[in-house]
Amino acid sequence: MAIYTRTGDKGQTSLFNGQRVSKADLRVEAYGTVDELNSVIGLMVAEMSFPRKRESKIGDDGFENELIKIQNDLFEIGSTLANPEVSSQKLAVSSLPKRVKVFEDSIDKMTEQMPALSNFILPGGGPIGAMLHFARTVSRRAERRVVALDERKKVDKNIIMYLNRLSDLLFTMARFVNYKEKQKEVIWVKI
Repeated sequence: MAIYTRTGDKGQTSLFNGQRVSKADLRVEAYGTVDELNSVIGLMVAEMSFPRKRESKIGDDGFENELIKIQNDLFEIGSTLANPEVSSQKLAVSSLPKRVKVFEDSIDKMTEQMPALSNFILPGGGPIGAMLHFARTVSRRAERRVVALDERKKVDKNIIMYLNRLSDLLFTMARFVNYKEKQKEVIWVKI
């Protein structure tokens, strides 16, 4: 089976239900950005599992497994967004409220172990921390794209809540990884 179909050569693509739309359609932009976020998280999983000498193995903190679960969530979210019939309750992603609660619990546990944050910090730190910050920004963009779609078409509100909390989780993970790896947070200073 060929990977190319030539059906998108004129700037059109098919949604889950077969409907043809512009590749610039809000729905395509929303699920495309969720797919991009999934790929960024895949980079982090690959980085975490790459064997090397490190002071701390982040996978020991359960991040690698949690990120793979997030990738599965994002795949399901992307599939839901690609379906214009999403207003149907049976097509909604039912596990998202539970996942948001897991994120909140994880955020609270990590926050208890780190120094309090009293300033804005610049994204960065070690390689994993910097990638987590990058994923956070892609998560925020995915959230904005889904909100834009929701303003025109009905979107499961749990998707918006999930992406919002996911960006909080990724920010906290970035801080936690940098803290564990003794990577100094750089405080934002107005110039």
